[in-house]
Amino acid sequence: MSPINNLANAAAPATGASGATAFKVDSPNVRYTDDSIESTYAYDTTVVSRDSASGKLSAKPTQVRYQFRTKTNVGRVGLMMVGWGGNNGSTLTASILANKQGISWETRKGPQSANYYGSLMMASTVKLGVDAQLKDVYVPFNEVVPMAHPNDVVIGGWDISSLSIGDAMRRAQVLPVDLQRRVYDELAQLKPLPSVYYPDFIAANQEDRADNLIGGTKQEQLDHLRKDIREFKQANGLDRVIVMWTANTERYADIAAGVNDTADNLLQSIANGHAEVSPSTLFAVASILEGAPFVNGSPQNTLVPGVIDLAERERSFVGGDDFKSGQTKIKSVLAEFLVNAGIKPLAITSYNHLGNNDGYNLSAPAQFRSKEISKSSVVDDMVGANNLLYKKNEHPDHTIVIKYVPSVGDSKRALDEYVSEIFMGGLNTISIYNTCEDSLLASPLIIDLFMMTELMTRVTYRSGDDTEWRPFHSVLSILSYMLKAPVVPPNTPVVNALAKQRMAMENIMRAFVGLAPNNEMLLEHKAFH
Repeated sequence: MSPINNLANAAAPATGASGATAFKVDSPNVRYTDDSIESTYAYDTTVVSRDSASGKLSAKPTQVRYQFRTKTNVGRVGLMMVGWGGNNGSTLTASILANKQGISWETRKGPQSANYYGSLMMASTVKLGVDAQLKDVYVPFNEVVPMAHPNDVVIGGWDISSLSIGDAMRRAQVLPVDLQRRVYDELAQLKPLPSVYYPDFIAANQEDRADNLIGGTKQEQLDHLRKDIREFKQANGLDRVIVMWTANTERYADIAAGVNDTADNLLQSIANGHAEVSPSTLFAVASILEGAPFVNGSPQNTLVPGVIDLAERERSFVGGDDFKSGQTKIKSVLAEFLVNAGIKPLAITSYNHLGNNDGYNLSAPAQFRSKEISKSSVVDDMVGANNLLYKKNEHPDHTIVIKYVPSVGDSKRALDEYVSEIFMGGLNTISIYNTCEDSLLASPLIIDLFMMTELMTRVTYRSGDDTEWRPFHSVLSILSYMLKAPVVPPNTPVVNALAKQRMAMENIMRAFVGLAPNNEMLLEHKAFH
């Protein structure tokens, strides 16, 4: 399995190498060393209490002192994808190679150059501050703190299909033919490692692909996966490996006491070959035990309580669930807009059809149910934030339909209708028709998830009078912007509103370099003197 950045003629990127930053902070609260950035940060929040007698609320500003240390040496980093030969894995691999080599190809409109459009980290900016003329200054998102550059990543992974990544790219039918032709020879050298296949967890229609499998018991398969991660890391001289599930949607696993509710029970269930240990959970456990962060990009409940418990015990990172690419991303924007505008959504009806292998797999009821669950919760926090519109336990009707239509291929059609109550009992209906290239929206999310996860492996903190530097919580809720159903630490609120998710990511990264949170008060323009 040859990593793509070792292939012949793979030119290094002209700009934007791993670890590049756009600025240096001039503050007594920030210290730069040879290998780290250390910041002292005052986290301001408001604690609210209610008087038991009068029922009145009291708001008390509070401040917690944090120190953050970010190691600046990114090192050599690898990404191992489960389902490497799927639409997303093959598309991403081909696209990174095209970017790395500066490839352009012919289209009906003329030459097209490789880019990273659709990646929050690689193609968007954040406001740094204002200049002497009070003009806003923006910098690339990936240059706020040192981050890995996708052109430098070493890619590998597993797949139940033995096709080379070049042939998998052709099978996916996502990228333009001329681009496929230019990268095929190099991608044809890349072969996925054998993977784990349990027919009970994915649709029966995937069986024809399953010719590249790891045999043995579940314990033997776990040991095999751990060995794969170790050997990939060693063979490519890597400092860190991130493992990501980009494979098909599985059915939900049953959560059962004594089976997958604790780390020890889960490990024993694997040793016993218990039927409710899914392939994705097996990959998650293997990653955790090898110290490799694991991110679940599909909707099933891979991160069962036993996985979370194991990650916390091993001080390893996990994140999930389900890439948030098109219809759900729009929903997390539009629902927030409506509720924040004092408009009450009564019904949200979402329909989409697609013809790629993801759609084929989701045509099975159990796998569709996993997707339906991940899509259904996206408006919950927005509804819960407005008790003027919604009574306790009141929610809008929310219906989701997914159909498999082979002829549309990767070009997914999504139709949404929002019916809302407005002033004086009136009704407002918004209808949206969205055509999107499914894998071309999902693949950049893999880049963002990889970059943010890798960054968090280099960040430690301490608060108050603590003297020990600690990693962030094992469940990386900072990844929520890229995920439909964000998994969060126990007893933590789930935030689905897209603007809040982006704001959290941006301001946490600013805290790492000692900068205050961004806000849009613009007092320098509003308070004239």
